[in-house]
Order: sequence, then C-alpha cells, then structure tokens
Amino acid sequence: MNKIILADNQAIFRAGTAKVLAMEDDFRIIAQCGEVERLYQVLETFKGATLLFASALKPNLHHLVERIRGQGGLSIVIAENNESTAAYLSAGVQGAVYRSVTGSALIDCARRVARGERGVQVAGTATHALEEDLVGARVRDRLTPKEMKIVALIVQGCKNKEIAMRLATTEQVIKNYLRSIYDKTGVSDRLELALFTIHHRMLAEAAAAAGDLLLQAN
Repeated sequence: MNKIILADNQAIFRAGTAKVLAMEDDFRIIAQCGEVERLYQVLETFKGATLLFASALKPNLHHLVERIRGQGGLSIVIAENNESTAAYLSAGVQGAVYRSVTGSALIDCARRVARGERGVQVAGTATHALEEDLVGARVRDRLTPKEMKIVALIVQGCKNKEIAMRLATTEQVIKNYLRSIYDKTGVSDRLELALFTIHHRMLAEAAAAAGDLLLQAN
C-alpha cells in the first residue's frame, strides 16, 4: 500500500486529487494540508510516506527534500503549468507533474516513483496539450461574463451563498447559472467544474482574469 500525503494550497485541487487516488486499491491518503507549517508537522507524524506537494506552497526545497529523505519518504511536486521542474528534480524530488495533469498520468507517475524510479516527469504531448486548449477555448467562448465570474469563484472554493454575496444577487440565481454552466461544460457538480477548469489552460486563464476583475471591483 502506497501512503500519500497531499499538500496543496488549492482546496479544490486537493479534493480532486484525493478523489482520483482513492479509486486505486494501491493508494491510501493518510493526510492532507494546505500550508507549509502544517506540512512539516504531518511529515513528522507520518514517516515513510510519499509527499505530493504543490510548488505554489514555496517550501524551502532543500530543507524539505532532506527532511523527507531522512524519514524514508518519497516526493512528487505539482508544478504550475508554465513552470520548469528542473530545479525540483535536481534537488532530489523523485517525480514531477503539472497542475493540468490527468488522473491517469498522475497515477502513473506515483506508481513509477513508488517502484523506485527517479526523475520521473509525466507530461502530455504537444498534440494533447493543443487539443486540451481547444476544448478549453470552446467552453470559454460559450460562457457569458457573469458565468465566467461564477466559475472563477467556484475554482476559489466559494459556496453559493458567498458567490451570491460577491455578485450582489441571490443563491437561487446562482443555482440557475450553475445549471447553465454545467450544461455548457458537460460536468455534473462544482468539483468537476473546478477540475475541468484547472485542466484546460485557456479556460483557466479566462477564469483567473474574471477573478482579477472581481477583486478590482471590490
């Protein structure tokens, strides 16, 4: 059994990753955390596990790798889509995936690292990335500006009540918008919507821009 610690400041991504890993019989999520301070406490408690951590946490890389190595553990970094993974792999992190990684590619990387492979990096082909971008672009173009703002807030982990407050409307109106968004994206719930957005670069960029506009307006 491969024991996994998930460390990511994006709660939605943590939930999606946990959901993917939990479907596999050879993986077990033993702890999750969203900040560096908590991460070191968890590592001390669960020694010998594989740490799947987001580069966005910005840990002291060499200190983290030494701590994991001293406790008999392994590590895989979740890098942002436009980020180089070279520094992580050269520092001793055994595997690297990107934020837009598919579930099957993530599982493949984790299993290869567990088998003892080093310098494992799983990334889509250029053709696959282009296809993903085209899907994201088509969905982006179907969504209205108001729907895009709702998508941005969903990705941030906001509930319907908070979204309604931010957009000066009612929860029922937000629910109506969500039904339209689900139809346009082909997803069935807010977790799937957030993961779909994260995994399609053009849609993710549009959602991020909508989120920035909301911040400026407030």
